[in-house]
Amino acid sequence: MCRHLGYVGPPVGVGELVVRGPHSLYAQSWVPTDMRAGGTINADGFGVAWWRRADVGVEGARDAVTRYRNHAPIWTDPAVAEVLGQLESRSVIAAVRSATVGMPVERSACAPFTDEHWAFSHNGVIPDWRTTLVAVLADLNEVFATASRDLDESPSSAMLFDSPAVLLQAESLTDSAALWVLLRGLLRAIAPAGPVTSPDDALQLLVAAVLRHQPGTRLNLLLGNGIQLWATTCWHALSVLVADDYTVLCSEPYDADPRWQSVDDHQLVAATPGHCTITALELPATERVRS
Repeated sequence: MCRHLGYVGPPVGVGELVVRGPHSLYAQSWVPTDMRAGGTINADGFGVAWWRRADVGVEGARDAVTRYRNHAPIWTDPAVAEVLGQLESRSVIAAVRSATVGMPVERSACAPFTDEHWAFSHNGVIPDWRTTLVAVLADLNEVFATASRDLDESPSSAMLFDSPAVLLQAESLTDSAALWVLLRGLLRAIAPAGPVTSPDDALQLLVAAVLRHQPGTRLNLLLGNGIQLWATTCWHALSVLVADDYTVLCSEPYDADPRWQSVDDHQLVAATPGHCTITALELPATERVRS
């Protein structure tokens, strides 16, 4: 079901972070220890996203995100050492992939997915994802329409998505790529007076909507903007390491550092360098019963 890692802190070698520790993300591609009935290896591709410093002095400038992806197993690609090893960044998101049966093994299916200054990874699976995410899209549109009615605005003008056809914008025919289309829309809609005021709101709203239609969904999400990281836990493992000046989120700890802490299920994590907050996700009634 994939493994992923997020880092935020002082500049670090992008390649070094991927291979850091005796149980690095690199090693987790063939010897994961906590897949939770989601496969045995992560050999269906990998990807790494990192942020390049924006031009100094440009008002409102944000660090630009870039990425490298390959549909081959990470251990077959010399670029991990020869190219990524030459790069540094203050934030990194990386993932190794175990493709769900029936989904394509191709470069465009590999996380991280990116847009502007955002990068995203999904560890999990959404059963019957095509039908489920169309229903989720309708729910999200209703949330925004209701907010518009409360403000005496035209509900049609506040539709988050014009049509379910927006899901065809997904890079690949996978649940993760289509889920990113929905999350990307929510992030673009962040506003002080709207139903989504922060990335935390966007993740909470999306996870709750998916679980409402598919309680068995595995939804460990990882999101970053170069300054901060956000993650959710939903039927998959996640650990966090908080040091003095950096924070790491990882599906599995990459070493035996005693500062690693396992994150409970159904939590929302927000991390900045040297700091992390963990709060409970607000679950639909069906998920509360199952928990």
